[in-house]
Formats: sequence, structure tokens, C-alpha cells
Amino acid sequence: MKNAQLADMLRPQSFDEIVGQRHLFGEKGIIRRMLENDRLTNMIFYGPPGTGKTTAATIIAEKSHMAFYKLNATSASLADVKSVLEQSANVFGANGVLLYLDEIQYFNRKQQQSLLEYMEDGRITLIASTTENPRFYVYNAILSRSSVFEFKPVAPEDMIPVIEKAVRYLNQNTGMNKQMPEDVALFIAGNVGGDVRRAVVLTENAYFGAEDTISKDDVSEFQTGIFNFSEDVHFDLLSALQKSIRGSDPDAALFYAMRLLEAGDLLALCRRLQVIASEDIGLADPQAAVVTRACCCSAVDLGVPEARIPIANAVIMLATSPKSNSAEMASLAAMEDVRAGKGAEPPEHLRSPLFKGYKYPHDYENHYVKQEYLPKDLRGKKYYSFGPNKREQAAQEYWKKIKEDKH
Repeated sequence: MKNAQLADMLRPQSFDEIVGQRHLFGEKGIIRRMLENDRLTNMIFYGPPGTGKTTAATIIAEKSHMAFYKLNATSASLADVKSVLEQSANVFGANGVLLYLDEIQYFNRKQQQSLLEYMEDGRITLIASTTENPRFYVYNAILSRSSVFEFKPVAPEDMIPVIEKAVRYLNQNTGMNKQMPEDVALFIAGNVGGDVRRAVVLTENAYFGAEDTISKDDVSEFQTGIFNFSEDVHFDLLSALQKSIRGSDPDAALFYAMRLLEAGDLLALCRRLQVIASEDIGLADPQAAVVTRACCCSAVDLGVPEARIPIANAVIMLATSPKSNSAEMASLAAMEDVRAGKGAEPPEHLRSPLFKGYKYPHDYENHYVKQEYLPKDLRGKKYYSFGPNKREQAAQEYWKKIKEDKH
């Protein structure tokens, strides 16, 4: 019996059977309520693998009685997309076409743009899924026509019924009668990083490797170190990493980074390092973000075990760099005014088409001329304060110099 077959056999057939996504498909889940009210929109499913994105799209297609097409962006070409789109004109006896595009982040801008015309005129309804942040990987025009829904890692307790169902299915179809104690099922659920598919695969492997009763040792035989800690520990380690770097402790930071890397969590580690470079080092050393990005890209390209080398470079550089959170604090202050609805209208001299009264700074000494840039209701507001580090102090001196005698 192949792993993929078992995972497929256990795939949920209704919203009630989907585990861990109550905010979307529970009794009061938003997608469930939307479909009950005969509303179906273009959707982006965002979340880690094995959390039910493909399953949900399949159930939605069945409930909506739409012609269902699936493509995976890792292997599909623009020709494949056009083929589905052309078929949309020939679909009869269905309520339109539902296209499920998995891993949309692997489509380039041109490939994503090819969908727009069909989305706008209603010939297709798109459900796209991605494991990456759609704000960075999905074309803005598609985002503006879609609703984004986050699929969260499945909690261990929510995964237990799936594991138990897998054991029952295997007993029924193999003629065996193996038992799995509850603590072993919880052990599996806590070691798969919220990935239901991985839990099913691990359960099946342990089942065929065990004698009469499946034990934790049987499960551990198939562990590779990946996701060998709970979700809470995972976030604790990321937090410890950031706090160690912020506290300028390269040894502690390197230890936590290696723990995350050993657990197979390279992508989460890279994301957090890039956040740290901008949040905690910031303007004290703007090149830190550039170098960190390069190290992370190199680590992903290399893969383990060599990824530890550029990761170590980034971690040690960040921990030993001067620190500043001035940009972070300035952004939070500005965002507060944005969310309060302030500054709705820029000054007239900054608005097209006339830009009446605008002064072009390059025409003036030191490429600076005094004029107002903030909206009227925010005039005089200060968000940014120069940090006490060498780089920002030098910037402040330059800033003061160019404004001399410009009052």
C-alpha cells in the first residue's frame, strides 16, 4: 500500500471532516458561511503543507457543482493554463469552472496575468494555494480580486482522529489487528509540525514496522529529526534566536539557529533572520539586511547540511552588529495614524496633474528646499528619531547641515 494512496483514501469528504481549520470550515467558519449563502469568490489559500488546502478546494467544487480543474504551478506551463481557460467556454451542465492552482508562487507575473481576463468576466473562479506569504508572491491584480484565507498548522489534539482513522483503515485492509496507544498517536501528532499528510505517512510507516502494538520506538525509527519539537517550542526557539541576536550574544544565537536548522526549519529560520536584520539592526547597519538576504538565499539554494555555513555567517554578523530599532518604532507610529484615518489627502503641490507650487529640491543648494510634505492634519508630526549609533548620528549631522539657513 503506497503512502499517497492511504492519504488519498483518508481525505475528508466534507467540511465537518477537515481538522484544524475551524475558523474557515467549522460551524461558524467564514468559508462555510459564505457557501451556505450561495457566495463563491476567488480565493487565495495560504498556509503550510498538509493543512487541507487542496482538500478544501475539492469539497468547495463539489458543493458548488462547478467543473473542477487542478494545476500545479511547479509543473504547469502557460499552455496548460490556456488549455483550461479555453475549455471554460465549452463547459455545459455545470455552474462554471473552478480552477485550483496549487503553489501559485511558482508562476511568474505573465503566467498569473493570463488568468485576469477570465476572472474578471466570471468564466473561471480561481482558488490558488501557496505556502508563502501571498502579499509577496501573488500578483497584486489577482490579490485585489481575491479573498485571502490562512490555513494554520493543525494542533496535535486535532490530528488524533485522523491518526486513529488511519490505523482502523489499515487494520481493515491488511487483515492485521494492530493497536496504537493514545500517547503514541499524540507523539506522532506532536512531531509532524502541524502537517496532517506527514502524520498519515508516519503512521503508516510505523504500522508496518511494528509488531502487535505500535510504540514510540516504532515511530522514532522513521523520524529524521524534522519537526522534532512542538509548535510552541518552535516559536520559543525563534523568539530565543531573535532575543539573543538583539542582546548581542552570538553564541546563544548560533545555538538556537542550529537547533532550528537541525529540525529542518530552514525557511522559518531564514524569514526570522531577515526580520531581525531590519527590526533590530536596522539603520545602524543597513547593509546587514542585504547580507542577510544573500546568506538566506544561499542557504536555501545549498540546502542542508551546507546551509549551516551561510546561516552561521548571517547569525554571527547580526549578533555582533550595532543595533537600532528607530525605523521599527517610526513605522509603528506612522501606522497608528494611518489606521486612525489621518492624512487622507497629501498637500496640493504633491498631487497630480498640476503639482501646483511644488519646489524641485535638485534646483536648490545642497539639493534641499524647505516645503511641506505631510498632509495638513499631520503637519509637524515627527515619527522618526535618529538612533544613537554611529551611522544614524552621521546621517543626523548631514541632515542638520543641509537645512542650515533654510528656515
